[in-house]
Amino acid sequence: GVLDNQFSQIQALQDSTNPNFVEEVITLFCNDAERIINEINRNLGYQNVDFSNLDSYVHQLKGSSSSIGANRLKLACANLRQASDERNKEG
Repeated sequence: GVLDNQFSQIQALQDSTNPNFVEEVITLFCNDAERIINEINRNLGYQNVDFSNLDSYVHQLKGSSSSIGANRLKLACANLRQASDERNKEG
């Protein structure tokens, strides 16, 4: 329930020539997501949030989430982008 069909497609790409493919993709995603989430948190910590900068980070995380099949995170990013569009820091 956490991952959608996209993750199954990633799993299908793993074979004997690249037996660690899924592990490598997930590791790259986690490292990238951690960096992006830290940037999002840093931006939200400012008194005056730069929403265009924030939106850029959220867009990156949404794309990464979508590419590995993390649908719930993708949906959370969509909600955060909407709040950012509305200049709603609390949202």
